Amino acid sequence: MMTVLAIVHVIVAVALIFIVLLQTGRGSEIGAAFGGGSSQTLFGSSGSSGFMTKLTTAAVVIFMVTSLGLAYIYSHREAGLKIAPAQTEEKAPVPANTPVQEKK
Repeated sequence: MMTVLAIVHVIVAVALIFIVLLQTGRGSEIGAAFGGGSSQTLFGSSGSSGFMTKLTTAAVVIFMVTSLGLAYIYSHREAGLKIAPAQTEEKAPVPANTPVQEKK
């Protein structure tokens, strides 16, 4: 479940980047290079602004839902892990090079 959610999150993040870059701005930056400004016949008489706005909104909603889902899963993942019982303490071995005190 967590892996599928993470994969969907990454795909939506990349798609969101491309959707934002394809939108036409005031100066018709990169959107015009990919045909964003001349696609009025494909998206109707209003142009691509309505379609791209809806697509951006949908991508943002999916991105936020997957972000919240991943945050919830990762924050509650520690509670489900089993912790091993504490082991008995062992005495540390005495190093071999310690000087031995002799009795006089």
